[in-house]
Amino acid sequence: MKKFPLFSVLFLATGLVASAATVGEPAPEFTLTDSHGQEHSLSDFEGQFVILEWINHECPFVVKFYSVGKMQELQETYTDQGVVWLKINSSAPGKQGHMTPEQANEINEEKGVNATATLLDHDGEVGRLYGARVTPHMYIINPEGVLIYNGAIDSIRSTNSDDIEQAENYVVSAMTAAMAGEEIENPVTQAYGCTVKY
Repeated sequence: MKKFPLFSVLFLATGLVASAATVGEPAPEFTLTDSHGQEHSLSDFEGQFVILEWINHECPFVVKFYSVGKMQELQETYTDQGVVWLKINSSAPGKQGHMTPEQANEINEEKGVNATATLLDHDGEVGRLYGARVTPHMYIINPEGVLIYNGAIDSIRSTNSDDIEQAENYVVSAMTAAMAGEEIENPVTQAYGCTVKY
């Protein structure tokens, strides 16, 4: 596993904090505007699986997946099956990873993003509501609106893209089980990555 230098601004989450977003309970409702100026509310997607991905494209843990197309591949796989995939950016203005709508659209086009929408949470209200601590921090909501997964993208805490294929992808495992009507083995894991820049 890759070691992190002392001067690095990257941090592993020390654990999941108490928040309104609790696995097994209804996911908190929210409304955010996307990079094209369209409003989206969680309730708009009732009856569908929803995946939330907290992002910061300047974070090496995010780059790990986007640089080799892995996150885009996952987005395409699930949106093709009718799953809603929402990227959420909670970086505050002036902080690392903050994006204007124009910058978000440019990045999405450049990287070939296949998410349903990129939502801009500049004041961090939704990020704090969900207890999003790092990027990427992943959540899954079932068609009944219940939060069924909260945590890491996968099982290997590194910035090395070569580790992706060796890791268990917790989102894939959770979605495979949930879509088959089976119990999720690890519904809560410890998210890792760069701290969200509120």
